[in-house]
Amino acid sequence: MSLEYRGEDHPDSDVDALRTIVIPPPIYTLIILICIGAVTVAQLITGYEYSVPTAAFDKLMFRQGEYWRILTGIVSHGFLLHAFMNGYALYSFGRLMELLANRAHLATVFLLSALGGSLLSLYFLPDESSVGASGGIVGLIGYLLVYAFRRRRFISAEFRKSLLINIAFILVFGLVLYQIVDNYGHIGGLLVGIFYGLIQIPSNEYVNPQNATVFSRVLGVVSLGIYIVSTGLALLIILSGR
Repeated sequence: MSLEYRGEDHPDSDVDALRTIVIPPPIYTLIILICIGAVTVAQLITGYEYSVPTAAFDKLMFRQGEYWRILTGIVSHGFLLHAFMNGYALYSFGRLMELLANRAHLATVFLLSALGGSLLSLYFLPDESSVGASGGIVGLIGYLLVYAFRRRRFISAEFRKSLLINIAFILVFGLVLYQIVDNYGHIGGLLVGIFYGLIQIPSNEYVNPQNATVFSRVLGVVSLGIYIVSTGLALLIILSGR
């Protein structure tokens, strides 16, 4: 998926200046990836047949008082390929979102979308377990979709089309593999990401969406902190039993 900005013609000096822009590393995205990687290593050590039921978002046990499962479920995965695919998607969309918007929004959208997807899944699939960070990743795509349409003067139609194709693929993929894919987790995450984007991204195309209030920055740090704590909790639970 490529990103192309459309704008007015620039003098050669402006073009040269744009080419020298240094893109900062996607720090929050990398931190979240490290968290997922750490839990994946723990799951490989203990075995997925043990770690998945131990840390997954088991809805029955959640309703019985194990409320921490809604947090450990979004940092653990069902198998190695599952973690790798989610990690790759997170890096692809996460670094793009950190480039276009403030990284604080990345952490907030990811966490809220992951939790929102889990809650929607709890409502529609109350007797099944869920695991994985895909709800948060789909939330990032939903946010980027709003961004692309609200910035359509500067962002190509191909980019918007590619986002829509990604969303359609996720939904169709989930329908085909409905027995192993939590579609409601994806849908919930997508809706949260879209909703956050509609609230946060300015309608005025010339207002910089990278600006973030003090509250937004603090919320981003808190969201990232919650995910890190969730990772530590998952590691403690998974490794303490073996």
